[in-house]
Amino acid sequence: MTRRFLFVLGNSRPDGNTELLARRAAEQLPESVEQQWIDLAAHPLPDFEDLRHDSDHVRPTEGNVALLLDATLAATDVVIVSPLYWYAVSAHVKRYLDHWSGWLRTPGVDFKATLAGRTLWGVTALAHDEQVVADPLIGTLNNSAAYMGMRFGGVLLGNGSKPGDVLRDEEALSRAKTFFAQDAPLARFPYEDRAA
Repeated sequence: MTRRFLFVLGNSRPDGNTELLARRAAEQLPESVEQQWIDLAAHPLPDFEDLRHDSDHVRPTEGNVALLLDATLAATDVVIVSPLYWYAVSAHVKRYLDHWSGWLRTPGVDFKATLAGRTLWGVTALAHDEQVVADPLIGTLNNSAAYMGMRFGGVLLGNGSKPGDVLRDEEALSRAKTFFAQDAPLARFPYEDRAA
């Protein structure tokens, strides 16, 4: 299968630090790798309605929900591009991940089986010197990948607050050059590592 990267942009401002860092990493991908970039601010999703105990799940055929579902199913690699907001993913990204719950129960989609074995990645910029504050965001992505049976490539972290700051983070720019080239292991929940 030809690799196809879906970059899901969850920033609240265009060309923010997180997006700039993601684009630097994406520049390193071979030309044969397809890239699709979807800005959740420009393609907003409605609030997720939990219908798991109802029977009226239908596959969306139009609008932003259909766009994101189809793009996610077509991707071999899903990259969550989210600034660190209050130590977690942005509201745009959280809403997108919440929709995964509905897609798990949409007839004919086989969402979990389709994503199993594919890779989830993250890119984030934070305005803090201690990167450990991004652990909740990393945990959200890792655990989502583990639940789905996906691989997890980790999160590319950069530092920046004002627009363009991340382009002065030499360590982050260096990591961006090889970030997508690394092998992504099968995601595991933290308790699985403790039990091993």
